[in-house]
Amino acid sequence: MLIRDEFEQCETDVRLDGKVALVTGGTSGTGFEAAKSLAKRGARVIIASRNPAKLETAKRDIIQASGNNAVVARQMDYESLASVREFARETIATEPRLDILINNIGAIGLPDKLTEDSLQLMMQVNYFGAFLLTYLLFPLLKSSSPSRIVNVSSLALILGEINFEHMNDVGKYSNFGYYCNAKLAAVLFTVEMDRRIRGSGVNVYSMDPGISKSEFFRNTESEFWKKLLNGALQIFGRPIHRVATMPVYLAVDPKLQNSSGKHFRDCAEFYSHWSVNDTAFTKRLWDESKRLVKITDAEDWEI
Repeated sequence: MLIRDEFEQCETDVRLDGKVALVTGGTSGTGFEAAKSLAKRGARVIIASRNPAKLETAKRDIIQASGNNAVVARQMDYESLASVREFARETIATEPRLDILINNIGAIGLPDKLTEDSLQLMMQVNYFGAFLLTYLLFPLLKSSSPSRIVNVSSLALILGEINFEHMNDVGKYSNFGYYCNAKLAAVLFTVEMDRRIRGSGVNVYSMDPGISKSEFFRNTESEFWKKLLNGALQIFGRPIHRVATMPVYLAVDPKLQNSSGKHFRDCAEFYSHWSVNDTAFTKRLWDESKRLVKITDAEDWEI
């Protein structure tokens, strides 16, 4: 009996020689496999994470697997917006172009507290950090166009809600609830950004990777639940190297040129949420996100 591979239609032989790709969370899991695939295609690949040791190990492994020495490891911590700003500044200062941005960082099980930026930690790591990074790097992506942004979301978004008065309240939601809210925000951000940058040469997509054989629950405080949930992922999850074909497909395949703003699962357009069509709602989230991450006049390419 043949087992169906949901990712067969993701396969593409597009080369990326002369291109630059940035993958956040590129030290493990889907991000690592995506970065490796991009490097094999000839791209200069930047991997971003907060752990210097893991960055160097991942860089070495990607170079060894791809035969491509143009791999850069650069530290960034989404728990600090100052770190995101410094990362963006360094990238703009050192990279003449940026063709692909894959926003892959995601986490669950983080403490329910406010960061130094007065944002709820789960929301900042799973949404606001990527929003800020993408906003700051957009001018470089535009000058390198045609270019693409891929925002990794989750099926959990269907359980999310955006309550503008309480989005960052500590104790308002369960840990999983904050995760759901952040993943919904990522999809709404994708839709609204597409409306605002249409015609710029930059395409933006969101995607649901599904369940993969990862250690996604590594931050869970309870050892019992950590082992149980990660064990379940190993049993029921899909191979990470196959899941990683989807963000790469969205980032490189010419067939998707006219699909900017769309949401994908298993390499096909997929329903996300009813609120993506509420333009007033997505606009409000965009404006509120800019306010909360404190976009300055110097950073604001919309002015």
